[in-house]
Amino acid sequence: MKIGDKVSVVDEDLSGVVTSVKGNIVVFKDEFGFTYQYPKEKLVPKNADIYENIKVVKKPEPKKNISKKHQRNHLVLDLHFPNLVKNPNDYDSFERLFIQKEKLLQTIEFCRKHNLKRLEIVHGIGDGVLQKLVWDTLESQTNIDFYNKEILHHQSGAVMVEFH
Repeated sequence: MKIGDKVSVVDEDLSGVVTSVKGNIVVFKDEFGFTYQYPKEKLVPKNADIYENIKVVKKPEPKKNISKKHQRNHLVLDLHFPNLVKNPNDYDSFERLFIQKEKLLQTIEFCRKHNLKRLEIVHGIGDGVLQKLVWDTLESQTNIDFYNKEILHHQSGAVMVEFH
């Protein structure tokens, strides 16, 4: 290192131009005019030309092997009544709820039988009757965790179920 060289301090955000060298001690001035003294081993030359002729080798990203079992998207059950039957107007409200509950129980059983890990149940927002039925049914089940898909409870039209 000689006077006029640009240097940078190892492990600190500090650099400047060498003003004097006294044995092992190097004195340099930063861009604001402050002077600092550091031993030579704490300084590195700040020379951009060193890096100009180095080629950058791009390596391909390693591929992660994901098992097909975990790659599957979760099952979605939409409990809106027109999705469950052909003629929705042929049923009264009690029959509708009964059919929706049966479909929910069948789907939970299907998930358990086929070792599915997640089930999304879409019940809609509505007046909350179907939502209450879904939550009451889920609370009666064992070995599951369930939570609203959205953060705000009253704005969520879906429940996410995770099987153990």
